[in-house]
Amino acid sequence: MTTAASFQIEYTQFLDVDGVPMQPLPDFAKDTETLAAFYRAMVLTRAFDNKAVALQRTGKLGTFASSVGQEAIGVGLAAAMRPEDAFFPSYRDHAAQLLRGVTMTESLLYWGGDERGSCFAAAPHDFPNCVPIGTQVSHAAGAAYAFRLRGEARACATIVGDGGTSKGDFYEAMNMAGVWQAPLVIVVNNNRWAISVPRERQTAAQTLAQKAIAAGIEGRQVDGNDVIAVHEAARTALAKARAGGGPTLIEALSYRLGDHTTADDATRYRDPELVAKAWQGEPIVRLRKYMLSLDAWDKAREEALIQSCQRSIEEAVQAYLAVAPPEVSSMFDHLYASLPHALADQLASARQFADRPENGHA
Repeated sequence: MTTAASFQIEYTQFLDVDGVPMQPLPDFAKDTETLAAFYRAMVLTRAFDNKAVALQRTGKLGTFASSVGQEAIGVGLAAAMRPEDAFFPSYRDHAAQLLRGVTMTESLLYWGGDERGSCFAAAPHDFPNCVPIGTQVSHAAGAAYAFRLRGEARACATIVGDGGTSKGDFYEAMNMAGVWQAPLVIVVNNNRWAISVPRERQTAAQTLAQKAIAAGIEGRQVDGNDVIAVHEAARTALAKARAGGGPTLIEALSYRLGDHTTADDATRYRDPELVAKAWQGEPIVRLRKYMLSLDAWDKAREEALIQSCQRSIEEAVQAYLAVAPPEVSSMFDHLYASLPHALADQLASARQFADRPENGHA
């Protein structure tokens, strides 16, 4: 008997949970300004998360999906992307979106049910949030193939949850990306929970990264709470993609410290001791400890950053609240050149309902 094939999955971590280097750092991580930029982006994301949850609890925002504890994944990836690249987010990826140029006001509009929040002025190549599980990977694979056909040195990147790797969309997209050698980077945010289903009940695979092997593409695993490890893996994979080297799957190990969304109560299915333990390895404190050890951060800068974040968030919230609601007809716009009769009737009914006195119209 001979071995038909063999493979291994590499795991990368640079900072341990206490912010202590475990191996020599890549060159970019020796620049304290770069590390500070990563840190600021993660802190802003978490502060935005907290405010968005508060807005939802007071009826000023719809259901919201927090990224608390997973900020390093979005920041590490987005910081490695170029403006001409394209990002295909799920509903939990505002860490990457904010760094890509999506404004907090645009994000709030989206979560407030206003689709005008999906039109990103400063990130025109990026797709809107994808709520169906895993389908954004298919979109990203198709766009990446288009880049290859055009001969453009651009890459597509997408983030999918651990639960999304059990969907057919994920496998089909990854398979075609491998066949096409598409310039695609798939980041799996393995936060250990697909709503209430733990990772060990989702798949029997030893790692999620090894699912790439069946598609004939590179799969690797990183500590998703180590922004340096995430960025190094993303930077390398994106450079390979742009140079024609094909797709890469990066499994980033993290933990969803909050609820799945504001419509969820994770205390019903998670052991609080496990969550408390997970907090000990969260990404923001880890990077701050390392920067403190370099004398590259201090209490004064921390306080200034928090105040700056709060000011920016409050300005974004006020801008969001000041936006006039969309016209009821907006839900019918951009569907057809001419509305079919059935939808035209629905539009007429919607306008009649919107014009009733109890809805604020005389």
